[in-house]
Amino acid sequence: MSETIQNIVWHDSSISKEERREKNRHHSFILWFTGLSASGKSTVANSLARRLFDQGKQAFVLDGDNVRHGLNNDLGFDEHSRKENIRRIGEVSKLLVESGQIVLTAFISPYRADRQVVRELMEDGEFLEVYVKCSVEECERRDPKGLYKKARNQEISNFTGISAPYEEPLQAEIILDTVVFSIEDCVGQLTNFLMEKKCI
Repeated sequence: MSETIQNIVWHDSSISKEERREKNRHHSFILWFTGLSASGKSTVANSLARRLFDQGKQAFVLDGDNVRHGLNNDLGFDEHSRKENIRRIGEVSKLLVESGQIVLTAFISPYRADRQVVRELMEDGEFLEVYVKCSVEECERRDPKGLYKKARNQEISNFTGISAPYEEPLQAEIILDTVVFSIEDCVGQLTNFLMEKKCI
């Protein structure tokens, strides 16, 4: 164990997570949106966040691109960097859950093992995996950022779904099929799911 780790002691907060939840009148948890680029993760997450906010709930979106502008701007897209990207986001998400927030994370997060690491950071019921299901073909047809075209032209390496793997969730809490359902429909499905789980 390094000297740095040995000399760090956890300092308990004067306000508990349970107190924050009671004041907010809702549970705090992570909705972990995973899926291919252009599947609709960020769009669904932000639409749901808007609905929750309008209902008086504390919700915050952590978006993959936005986080890479700051916190994770030192990371690339190789496998090691992707794992570290998700590890950091998991730790930030845990802090936000402690603060009583509903956290909506929109990250490709292509590896099951990395998503499992975040799940294991949390207590039961605090990590809800949302698989935003959309075929590579449909994502490539949408291609709002032109990334698939660049990946096909070999201008981008390690691009998930083209030159890097994506491991579909095996036991996601909910699956949203954005080929079949509209954004509004997906937000409705999520809202109903969260109400049934007594999260909101």
